[in-house]
Amino acid sequence: MISLAFSDMELYEVALDFVEEIYSITKKFPEEERFGLTSQMRRAAVSIPSNIAEGNGRRYSREYLHFLYNARGSLMELRTQIEIANRLGYIFPEEHDNLLDFSEKVRLMLQKLIGSIQRKV
Repeated sequence: MISLAFSDMELYEVALDFVEEIYSITKKFPEEERFGLTSQMRRAAVSIPSNIAEGNGRRYSREYLHFLYNARGSLMELRTQIEIANRLGYIFPEEHDNLLDFSEKVRLMLQKLIGSIQRKV
């Protein structure tokens, strides 16, 4: 059973900050990307804290792990989309680097939580 509420977790807060950053940056994407890359990046970003929250609400650790793995998958999807946005010239080099740093911070925190729960299973 999980004892810490997701809303009290630093990982959850950082993931929400990452969502805000993605929304801010994708606002500047070309209009023709509104239903393409912009939408995909936003959905992947939102999926990260959403999966953390949903998993935390599950009764068993194995279920929680399943949702944390989904969050990690969404993070990797988003990292790929960041690279695509960079190659297409939709983001500046410093934005690219900032987003990758942000994603790495989330990845490391997520991996630490996954490891902690795996030791309990």
